[in-house]
Amino acid sequence: MIYPKPIKKGDTIAVISPSSEVKPEYVGGASAVLEELGYVVRVMPSALGPADGSYASSQERRLADFREAWHDPRVRVVLCARGGYGAVHLLQHITYGELLADPKWLVGFSDISALHARINAAGIVSLHAPMAKHLARLGAHDPCTYSMFKILSDEKPCMDYTLMPHPYNIPGCGEGALRGGNLAVLSHLLSTPYDLLTPDPGENVILFIEDVSEAIYATERMLWQLSLSGALRRYKGILVGSFTETRADKNFPDTAAMIRARLSDWGVDGVPVAFGVPVGHTDHNIPLIEGASVRLEVSTDSVHIYSI
Repeated sequence: MIYPKPIKKGDTIAVISPSSEVKPEYVGGASAVLEELGYVVRVMPSALGPADGSYASSQERRLADFREAWHDPRVRVVLCARGGYGAVHLLQHITYGELLADPKWLVGFSDISALHARINAAGIVSLHAPMAKHLARLGAHDPCTYSMFKILSDEKPCMDYTLMPHPYNIPGCGEGALRGGNLAVLSHLLSTPYDLLTPDPGENVILFIEDVSEAIYATERMLWQLSLSGALRRYKGILVGSFTETRADKNFPDTAAMIRARLSDWGVDGVPVAFGVPVGHTDHNIPLIEGASVRLEVSTDSVHIYSI
């Protein structure tokens, strides 16, 4: 995997809105934080509209913003303002050649998982991390923001997280390429050129998943697809992030309980599984490098995930 060059003070960060429309105050607030941290901010022409229905702008304008930001040699980070829906519209129009001509960091999560999948398919790592709302609300000294810019600026970007234990955890150790993101978004890319969830034969993958506003049964259906396809048994470890804005149903009190029950039903053992990982639609949303080689160690006392 190709790692983009580290960023430094004075570099330009471009803000794009490749999915749904975003509140101007989030973009303005995030821009102020980025400038406080010492970076030049370039808000791309259509990041704030004109909106096209629920989308930040038309498909053509959103694609043009992405391309213009990626082709600008001054830009070292492309920060997505928000998720929502719409990034999938851009995938087939972004070529390997333009991505590889000048690899740079893409930052975002949620619907941006589609762009992570596209960039990872080109062999470039990217950063699953907070976006404009987080920066605007929590400011420059937020620990997740600090971790994000430490990764972006390091000569050898790495992760090293020690997390609290969880009663659903399955102990064990595993190594592989860290891949994942929003489960609903990535499930709809299965069997496409941008399939991030299905390991190639002999490939080692550590999966991480999160979601928002998905009914428990809908998430279960996505997991059944991974199980029936055989992908689930090929993972060397699983990180279960936040599944927020979901109500209990007649079968399970929450999504985590459903996932734990199904993993037991399917006999997924000998593979480390960590629950309660702070990734997703929460204030504590730790940055994860998509495509990085990592080791996951889950014990009864703690969870440790780190770059190798």
